[in-house]
This record gives sequence, C-alpha cells and structure tokens, in this order.
Amino acid sequence: MGLYERIRDTAKVKGYSVNRLEQELGFARSSINKFNKNAPSADKLQKIAEALGVSVDYLMTGNM
Repeated sequence: MGLYERIRDTAKVKGYSVNRLEQELGFARSSINKFNKNAPSADKLQKIAEALGVSVDYLMTGNM
C-alpha cells in the first residue's frame, strides 16, 4: 500500500474524504493524490498526520 492509499483509508475511517481533508488543510485539489508519484514535504505530511490523529511514521510505513 502506498502513501496515498494509507492516507485515503485512514481518512475514511476518521470520517473524511480526501477532498475534504485537502480543503480543511488548505492544500490544492488532488495534491494528496499525487503523493505516490511525488513525495510530499515534511510539513504537509505532518499536517495530515495531525489532522488524522496518527503519526507520520504510520503514514509512511503503515507501522504504528
């Protein structure tokens, strides 16, 4: 599972769509979708992790 899929699945469990998450964090539309091809900045990854209540390590590796 890639980074995008892990974010998407975690967001779904938390009641978010990827689009809603992008809007709430002020990201460009479809920017999270591109994470499997282009690595996000550490700052963006940290914001996503905080919004979803998980660690950056979990988003990157799937390990708690």
